[in-house]
Amino acid sequence: PFTIAAIYDKLIGGEQAEPEIDERSARSLIGLHPKVQQLAKEFLGRCKKAGLGVRIIDGLRTYAQQAELYAKGRTLPGKIVTKAGPGQSMHNFGLAFDIGIFVDNKYLPESAQYAAAGAIGKELGLTWGGDFQSIKDEPHFELRPSWSNGMASSAMLAELRRRKEVGTSVI
Repeated sequence: PFTIAAIYDKLIGGEQAEPEIDERSARSLIGLHPKVQQLAKEFLGRCKKAGLGVRIIDGLRTYAQQAELYAKGRTLPGKIVTKAGPGQSMHNFGLAFDIGIFVDNKYLPESAQYAAAGAIGKELGLTWGGDFQSIKDEPHFELRPSWSNGMASSAMLAELRRRKEVGTSVI
C-alpha cells in the first residue's frame, strides 16, 4: 500500500518539505528527543493546515528550570503552575512540549483551539494534558516511551531518572 509520502514522491518527486516553523517553535524544539521533535513538527503542520494558531512555547527543561517553575506559588511569588518538581516532568527528559495559541500575534491563554490541537496531538500518538485527571494542562503534550505501557507515571518517571543518570536512551 502507498503511504502519503510515497504518493507524493511518485507525483511530485523528492521528499515532502517540512512545514514552515516559526522561530519560537524552532527554539523550543531544541533538546527534545528526535522522535518528539519529528512528532512536534508533524503536529505543527497539521495544526497549521487546520487553521490553528499554534506555536510551541516550551520544550526541554533542566532540573533547575523545573525547580524554579515548581517554586512559583510556593516559595516564589505568583500562582502555582505545575505539580511536578525536578525529575518529575516529562519536560526534563525531552519528551514533552507546551503550546500557545496565537491569533494576530496575540497569545490566548484560553481558547477552544487548545482542544482542537489536543485532538490532533492524540491522532499522532501523543498524550494530551487536557486529558489529565489531577490538573488539566491543555497546552501540554508528551510522548510516553513504549516500554512504559501499563506502568504508573511514578514508576515511569523513576525509570526515566535512572536512564538519564546512566546515559541510556529514554525511549
